[in-house]
Amino acid sequence: MRIEHLAIWAKDIEALKSFYGKYFGGKAGERYFNPTKNFQSYFLSFDKGCRLELMQKPEIPGNQNAGEAAGLTHFAFSVGSEAAVNDLTETLRSDGHRIVGEPRWTGDGYYESVVLDPEGNRIEITA
Repeated sequence: MRIEHLAIWAKDIEALKSFYGKYFGGKAGERYFNPTKNFQSYFLSFDKGCRLELMQKPEIPGNQNAGEAAGLTHFAFSVGSEAAVNDLTETLRSDGHRIVGEPRWTGDGYYESVVLDPEGNRIEITA
């Protein structure tokens, strides 16, 4: 078995599509729109691993959990090396994105940093 996709409710689906495309190489498929439910989504594919579904309905509230709480708390992108973690972290910082975990070695053996996407979702960037 494998994880096929993860999904994020978005307030600004186009901003998230651009973010994951620009920084993580996500390639968006066609926008899906269901006028009956006033629902739209994109599936983003990456070089490897599961896809990411971005979904939007106007009545869904914004992210209330930019911190730590029970439930799904983050997902991680592996960029291949310490230098790539450092470089992407600095690019995100210089582009105005919030870094909530500076690059470091963790106790369980990962080299990582943590950034918030434009809607406050936690993303780990790992070597």
